[in-house]
Amino acid sequence: MAFRRRAYEPGHRPKILIIIDDTPECARAALFAARRARRSGANIVMLAVIEPPDGQPWLGIGDLMQAEAEVEAGERLDRAAELVRREAGFEPERVIRTGAASEEVMALIEADEDIAILVLAAGTGKEGPGPLVSLIAGKVAASFPVPVTIVPGGLAEADFEALA
Repeated sequence: MAFRRRAYEPGHRPKILIIIDDTPECARAALFAARRARRSGANIVMLAVIEPPDGQPWLGIGDLMQAEAEVEAGERLDRAAELVRREAGFEPERVIRTGAASEEVMALIEADEDIAILVLAAGTGKEGPGPLVSLIAGKVAASFPVPVTIVPGGLAEADFEALA
C-alpha cells in the first residue's frame, strides 16, 4: 500500500534515501545524493540493512552476531555521513534495520512520508547492476512508491555536479 508523500507540504522537507552497504557503488550513490541535496535543499536519510543470521544460532551467538553487524553498519554510516557533510554541509539522518534489504527499504519509505526519492548506483561488475537496482528497475518498478534515480556505474564523477 502506497502512502501519501508529504515532502513538499508546509512543515515538511523532502528527503533523499540512500542505501549504505559495502558495495563499491554505494559511495557513488551517496556522492550524487549529497550534491543533489545541496542543490535542492533536501535532507538525506541513510539506511543500513543488516541481514538476519541464517537458521537458529546457538545460545548467545545470534546476539553477538547482531551486535557485530550493528557496529559494522554504524561504521559504514559514519563513512557515508562524512561524505555527506563534506559535500552537502549537513548531518544526514541514520537508520539501521534488520531484515531483507528490499523489505526494509519499502518499510522505511512507508514509515517516513517525507522520503521523496531513492538514489541507487548501478554496479559495473560482471554480477550486474546490483540486487536492489535489478529488483526495483525490474519487478517492482511500476508499483514503487517514490521515484528512483539510478546513477550509471560508468558516469564520471566530473558529471555529477552538472546532473545532481
